[in-house]
Amino acid sequence: MKLIYNVKDKPKFGQVIVFAIQQLLAILAATIAVPAIIGNGMSQSAALFGAGAGTIVYLLFTKFQSPVFLGSSFAFLGSMATAFAGAASASAGYMGILLGAVFAGLVYVVIALIVKIAGVGWINKLMPPVVIGPTVAIIGLSLAGNAIGDTVGVAKEGSSFVMNAHAGACIVCGLVTLFVTMLCSVFGKKMLKMIPFIIGIVAGYCVATIFTLIGNSVGNDALKIIDFSAFSNLQWIPDFTFVTAFKGVSEIDGAYIGTIAVAYIPVAFVVFAEHIADHKNISSIIETDLLEQPGLHRTLLGDGVGSMVGAFFGGCPNTTYGESIGCVAISGNASIVTIFTTAILAIIASFFAPFVAFLSTIPSCVMGGVCIALYGFIAVSGLKMVQGVDLNQNKNLFVVSAILIAGIGGMALTFGKITITSIACALILGIIVNLVLSRKKDEE
Repeated sequence: MKLIYNVKDKPKFGQVIVFAIQQLLAILAATIAVPAIIGNGMSQSAALFGAGAGTIVYLLFTKFQSPVFLGSSFAFLGSMATAFAGAASASAGYMGILLGAVFAGLVYVVIALIVKIAGVGWINKLMPPVVIGPTVAIIGLSLAGNAIGDTVGVAKEGSSFVMNAHAGACIVCGLVTLFVTMLCSVFGKKMLKMIPFIIGIVAGYCVATIFTLIGNSVGNDALKIIDFSAFSNLQWIPDFTFVTAFKGVSEIDGAYIGTIAVAYIPVAFVVFAEHIADHKNISSIIETDLLEQPGLHRTLLGDGVGSMVGAFFGGCPNTTYGESIGCVAISGNASIVTIFTTAILAIIASFFAPFVAFLSTIPSCVMGGVCIALYGFIAVSGLKMVQGVDLNQNKNLFVVSAILIAGIGGMALTFGKITITSIACALILGIIVNLVLSRKKDEE
């Protein structure tokens, strides 16, 4: 985890552009996946613009001290679906997701005010390394299924998983991407060592292109991994959410606002737990406690207001991205200039239709190969936090065990339209177990 560029370091201009592209590729798949999942005409390029704008807001609030990129949050998928399902029209649904983002952002603002007044001592007491370490590990491990599913070409049908028609070619592309990434990171020299993801993705994309060209020439659909149809219908101006949302203002009533509040506010508390875990993780990487400097209240304000700004343009509430943190750690580049440049690049790219189309054609198996490394590194980062914890003490062993098993086992709770994710449930259980057992003095 030795950093080549620390937070305040400034790489050369050409290097910054390359590093920013790598960061953009790392967060891309998840950021544009959310609007694609929700549908209803939501724009992927607008989501990309919103992620860039939200990240700039976050950097401003954190005084350019926290090297984290914000992207579309998966935690609010159910909330966004509820907004559209309960709306009288698509325009009203868009207005609903804007209102929801405001409700969620206000939760962060309120918590930030509490932290500003009460300090972060209570956070550290509730979430010591024995709790936060395995929770960070769970964030990475909970995404393992997604990474492997994409890499080996697994599709979900109902409650079971089956190989799709492209499975064989997908495995080759995914493994090529993974091994090229690893080899560049371990054996690469200087610049090559700092951009392993770009090299890996390019290698995987080239192999996927070869498979696709062969498939087109011989008429074999199993080899057609890349869908180039995205280039046939280019959209140069993003469909910003607020444009459609303002058309549905007159259709909003009190009952609908109440539905939105119930759908978004509880989820915001769940995402707050992940916010703490992500910032503890990046703090361990840059060896600076971000909860103290610039302060948890600033990171919360940046995340909350940045989320509102992101939703205003792209419809998707934003959140801190583990993929970004993993990219920082593996590349050894925590330069805040890189994160800021990535945000600017995301905004510019959202207006450049061919680039957005190209990004959308990167096969999921290629991104899956990259994500094996990214998600695995998040998990390992969490486990490293536990290194200083004495696991010979049963009280510590039970805390870590409860969190890992609850998180990996998928202990999620659903109340109506509200779902408490397995990560949040594992963290809550860990906090409770630790509070109960921490009264026990250390055994000799």
